[in-house]
Amino acid sequence: MNAPLSAPAVIQAPAPWDLVGRGYIAMLRFSPDSKVQDTFLPKTLLGKRGRSPYGWLMFVDYQSSDAGPYHELLFIPGSFPFEDGQRHLSISRIFVSTMDSVVNGRNNWGIPKELADFDVRYGEKGVDRVTLSKDGRVFAELEFKSYPFWIPFLTALIPKSLRTLGQHHDGKTFVYTPSARGWIKPARTMRARADAAMFPNLGRAKALMTVEVPRFRMTFPVSKIINRK
Repeated sequence: MNAPLSAPAVIQAPAPWDLVGRGYIAMLRFSPDSKVQDTFLPKTLLGKRGRSPYGWLMFVDYQSSDAGPYHELLFIPGSFPFEDGQRHLSISRIFVSTMDSVVNGRNNWGIPKELADFDVRYGEKGVDRVTLSKDGRVFAELEFKSYPFWIPFLTALIPKSLRTLGQHHDGKTFVYTPSARGWIKPARTMRARADAAMFPNLGRAKALMTVEVPRFRMTFPVSKIINRK
């Protein structure tokens, strides 16, 4: 009798992480009466966002990390007050392509990662396409186009307060400040569609600015953790 198959063990990869990859960042504007930014927020942050109509969408292709390569799609609805007395941006919805990233992302930074299948196709008729599905059902489709004008960037030039994130997870507050350097290119979000049951309704937003990050190196540090229980 054959022994039952067992799932592969998840890699234990404590912070800090060193990551290399590429991706897209889009700044979105929602209508003043939109409730999209409040979807998928933890109860502890509901009603605390303020009135900013702006949010951020990011697709990232991590070609290497301490937990191996993986894809990622995330949404940041705005900033919120946290227990350290500061307002921080916070990720409300995020999907990644590996369970190693799910488990370590939650443990290290309180990031609410979930698993999905990614189909990523670069350069088809000059457009980069990203499709996400779960259990065979497509729930997000993105199309980006970039332009051949490379600009170097360094996050150290951005005030720390504008690049520090906070997360509520499992009765704890996680505060962390990633750093990165690399290149950016002007780009356009050609299409952004998502099933509102799975991801914020991107059809209700206007992409004000999109950039491609064709090459970057990033560090995710050890979080400051505050117990809230």
